[in-house]
Amino acid sequence: MKQLLAALLLTLFSLLAQAQSRGLPDFTELVEKQGPAVVNISTTQSARANGRGAHPFPFDEDDPMFEFFRRFIPRQPGVPGMPGIPDEPREFQSRSLGSGFIVSADGYILTNAHVVDAADEILVRLTDKRELKARVIGADKRSDVALIKIEATSLPTVRFGDPSVLKVGEWVVAIGSPFGFDNSVTAGIVSAKGRSLPQENYVPFIQTDVAVNPGNSGGPLFNLQGEVVGINSQIYSRSGGFMGISFAIPIDVAMDVQAQLRAAGKVSRGRIGVVIQELSKELAESFGLSQATGAVVNAVESGGPADKAGVEAGDVILKFDGKTVNSSSDLPRLVAATRPGSKATMQLWRKGASREVSVVVGEIPEEKLASRLSGGGRPAERAANRLGLVVAELTAEQKRELKLKQGLLIEDVRGNTARAELRPGDVLLAIISRGTSTELSSAEQFNKLLLALDKSANVTLLVRRGELQTFVTIKGFPDRRGE
Repeated sequence: MKQLLAALLLTLFSLLAQAQSRGLPDFTELVEKQGPAVVNISTTQSARANGRGAHPFPFDEDDPMFEFFRRFIPRQPGVPGMPGIPDEPREFQSRSLGSGFIVSADGYILTNAHVVDAADEILVRLTDKRELKARVIGADKRSDVALIKIEATSLPTVRFGDPSVLKVGEWVVAIGSPFGFDNSVTAGIVSAKGRSLPQENYVPFIQTDVAVNPGNSGGPLFNLQGEVVGINSQIYSRSGGFMGISFAIPIDVAMDVQAQLRAAGKVSRGRIGVVIQELSKELAESFGLSQATGAVVNAVESGGPADKAGVEAGDVILKFDGKTVNSSSDLPRLVAATRPGSKATMQLWRKGASREVSVVVGEIPEEKLASRLSGGGRPAERAANRLGLVVAELTAEQKRELKLKQGLLIEDVRGNTARAELRPGDVLLAIISRGTSTELSSAEQFNKLLLALDKSANVTLLVRRGELQTFVTIKGFPDRRGE
């Protein structure tokens, strides 16, 4: 009986082991077929700097970790007396490593723009040990995509997949050169899709938990069918190495960029000339919307495409060119993907009703830095209103400087209102509640409007700060009549 029981247990364990092995993916065939199309990229950049401006990193410039620090750690001024940093000017070479993959048999290779940025020499090493010099066809810093070319023929190429059908939880594989170790393979799952990152408005990143380290930048991300679905581009890390969060550029975005780079050497993106912010639940209630989907227009560029189409500050953009704007981060991508000069229809929400306008899309110019205007002098010791704000009408000089006809200057912020991120120097332009927007012209008018609201009401303020406008929502406020 014991022998029978032992045999049954052994059979059961064997069946469980087989089921588990069948449930795990086998990456060997994928790597064998697609690995030869992945390349190692090394770059050299010559520079002249004095010792105090040289990098203070604790390793040599040809160390693979230098590529990470060069991108993510700003150069710091030298410290007098620091060992190994001379005071006199010197020539040095900055070397970095990255990855790439072959997209055409005649030698076109995709990688990251930051991998080849300012490189004096680019060297591509193939899996058959050949080393070939490459030239940059074009690089687009906004998407971090670059197209380079080597002189070769009959090269192995990758196959492309569709990132839109990629599912969260799906297995994916990265092949690249982390820390210079060629053709290293790591695997994981898709953690999220459509991620927006700071300063990255035009790329809906694929987030994965695939181990990606310095040197993996520019390498391909494969699905289980052996198709490239993304380009590994960034990691979030406190240590300089992999910590479980990696980001890849969807391959459809990258291929659109490379097509423009190959044809014109640059990328053209659409623009409509608006400043937007996220539509929160509180803002949606203030505007009379049942759902918090869309992008709130804070400001409209005078004479820009949106201005000519009749878009106004306070509008909520619900759809662009037939595509739903679920969040504010969707709009820059949709507009940027539209060819300059083409017409697009926008669905707007304005004063409790939906309407459509047609806009002729412009082209994104060179980036400009927004200037900021100071808020003024020391506030007078006056009573705060129900929101805890001390406000005053704009002077004639302030109106001229700000190019405004009316508004209220915040002179002081007291009590719990500080949590709404209002600050002295802000200018209040309008108050919105229950879908009704009222322009503000006097402190007396503003205070009377506040007194008429229930203490649990959501109050949304249109705020001018520097050259920009934004909506600030305050959820409920004390039932007081001034301080």
